[in-house]
This record gives sequence, C-alpha cells and structure tokens, in this order.
Amino acid sequence: MQIAIPYLNQTFSVTIPNTNLLLEAEPNEFHPAGTPREIIKNAVCAPLNAEGGTGRNLEMFLEGASRVLIIVNDATRPTPTEAMLDLFVPALSAAGIGPDGITVIVATGAHRAPTEEEYRQILGSHFDVLRNSCLAHDARDTDTMQKVGDTRNGTPIILNKAVFAADRILVTGSVEPHYFAGFTGGRKAFLPGVAAYETIEANHKLALNPEAKALALEGNPVHEDMIDALTHIHAPVFALMTVLDGEQRVAAATAGDLYGSFVAAIDTARSIFCVDIPEKADVVISIAKFPMDIDLYQSQKAIDNGALALKDGGTLILVSSCRDGIGDEAYANLLASTSSPEEALRTIGEGYVLGYHKAAKMAEVSARATVTAKTELSDERLTSMFIEPAEDIQQALDAGLERALQAGVAVPKVIVLPDGCITVPSLR
Repeated sequence: MQIAIPYLNQTFSVTIPNTNLLLEAEPNEFHPAGTPREIIKNAVCAPLNAEGGTGRNLEMFLEGASRVLIIVNDATRPTPTEAMLDLFVPALSAAGIGPDGITVIVATGAHRAPTEEEYRQILGSHFDVLRNSCLAHDARDTDTMQKVGDTRNGTPIILNKAVFAADRILVTGSVEPHYFAGFTGGRKAFLPGVAAYETIEANHKLALNPEAKALALEGNPVHEDMIDALTHIHAPVFALMTVLDGEQRVAAATAGDLYGSFVAAIDTARSIFCVDIPEKADVVISIAKFPMDIDLYQSQKAIDNGALALKDGGTLILVSSCRDGIGDEAYANLLASTSSPEEALRTIGEGYVLGYHKAAKMAEVSARATVTAKTELSDERLTSMFIEPAEDIQQALDAGLERALQAGVAVPKVIVLPDGCITVPSLR
C-alpha cells in the first residue's frame, strides 16, 4: 500500500506491504454541528458554570469592566484565535471597552516571544487594532512576576503581574490529550502559560511521576498544580475552549467558567483523539504535522504517542522537519552529555532542570526501542540524543521491518500515525 507522508512543502510516498500494514491510526472522524464560526458563537451564547450548568453570559460578564486581559496561545498551537476574537472584540466594544482597555498576552510559557509574522498568524484580521495592545509573556523576566502562594505539591505559584492588573480575564485555548498534563486547555492558560520560569520548572519536574501521562487528570500531580494555581486568580474569568479535529478544523467549542468549559470539552477530545489499536506494532511511523513540526521540543509528542503503539524492541520513525531546530536546548544537551538512555534517566533523577522531563520521556522510549527520524537536524545532533538519522523514510521503514524479521517476527506489523502529536493509541 502507498501512503503519502507530508514533510515541509513536499510529500513522500512510502510503500508498506498489505500483509505488514496493521492500520493507519488517525484521529476519529467527527461531524461538527455547524461551521467553525457558528460552533464558536453557539458556545459563547450557551456559557457553562463550574458544574456544567448554565453560566453567566459574556455581556453580563463584562458589565463594569475597564481593564480586560485576553490570554491567547502562541503560534505553536493551531488554536483558531482569530475566530475567537471575532466574538470577543465586538462584545468588548459593546461594553465600551476599546483597545486602550485591552491587554492581549501571548501565553508562551517558557517559549520564545512570537515574531511579527506569528503575531499576524495569531491575531489575523485583528492585528492592526490589537497589535499595540499585545505583550508576550517572558517567564524569565522576574520584574513582571508576582508570587501568590504554593501548590499542594510545593510548587511556587508565580504568575505574570498582568493577570492581577485586570478586572476581567478572557481565556482562549483548545483541548486535546497531552502526554503528561492529561489534556491541554483550560487551566493551562495560567500554568504554564503565564507562569514564571521557576514555577514552570517545578511543575514540569512532576512530569517524571508515572501518574503524569496522557488522558490522566485524577492523581496527576502536573494537573493538580495547574488547578491549585487557579485558586489565586481573583478577577472573573470567561473561557472559550475549542476542540479541533484531525484536520485542525473546529469540531466543538465550550465557553463560560474556566474549569467547567475545560471539562465539557474533554469528552469530545477523547472521542476524536483516542484511537483503538488491535495490537502493538513492530514499526510505528509517527508524523508531526504543521505547526507541531516547528522544533523537536514540540515534535517529541509524536514520539511519545507513537511509543504507545510500539512493541518493546520495535522501531519508531519520527517524521518532522524541526524547521526551527531543537527548541529549548536543556533536554537535548542533557541527552548529549550522557552515553546511554539509561545514564540519561539516572542523571535526570539526580537533578532536574526545566526541559529534562522531555529528555526523560525520550530516553524512556530509546531505552526500549530503536528511534529514527527524518528531520532537518544534523546527523550529529540526532545521534547525540540516541536517535538514528533517516535520510529516506522508506529505507528507515525497510530497516525496521528487517530488524523485526531478524528478531524472529514472522510478519512484522506497521502502524502509521499521520498526526502523531495528537493521536493517542490505546489497546482495545
């Protein structure tokens, strides 16, 4: 069977014998109830409270407001921010709040600030009006941070002062499975979105806990931290969450209370992104689609999800351009400083630095399987992270099949994840 694999502005064709192909596991088909704008508008018109009942509408929420903070995702997320602003900006105007009363903060977490091109991507048609109202969160700028408490796990809650300068907060986001937070969205806007580096580092260290995994909320210490941070947000919050399908189109939306809208979106996210597989495969091809192919830091999610479908001793093939490089260097440097995945895991256990959770997740996969990757990164950089460079995807696939045959597998099986960053395989 011929399978088309997108890569930058190209498409590679890979041949997988029908006897070897177990399945192409894509996010499940979902039939939305309307156009994206209709879905988002309907959600805003039917806001939820914390228990999932009827909440306060946007007009009532904005009564008496004068300083409104809008939290938006950065350009690494396919969140339809422009369509959300299409609802928020007129509502703000109707409430007598113009650009001078609005601050738009890009919830970068510990990532870099957006470029001007990325600001245009985020704001869309609202760029000219809102660009001067924008600021990019800088987790390392301690002068812009305020500590308000600690979580039950001892993580200091230090957030951007802009959160406490507002008398209303509008939050935009999207909900999908996340490999250690359980799900993205909702509370993520505050932690890690606008949290200090110290806070993010302490929170992400909890990702080393075995309960910090995809789909898990109860007992997940990373999620617990994020929830605890919300108790210190005193300005009223109105959230608008979307769930995107496998083609990054709006499948559903929820609005109102931050946690209520987040929880309401989870069932839809599960139905789209959780894919049943009959058995684990000997070879998994996991593709990081745009915009998650921006760097290896983001594309690592495709490795982690791909590993869920992979037998021990198998071969995982990552396809991602990593067009912007490595991303945060800490995890890559840690891996490069060690001689084996096992040594990397021991080193991480002895002293955590932000980004090491990424190294730990990668090392865990490399310790039990062969990981190879088609990227724009140098061969030396990949091998230093225990990843075999793949010049040609077909050759990497053939090598993985041969490796399984040599291990005694009569008919090696292959699973392809065309959208590996958001597809979560699970055994039936």
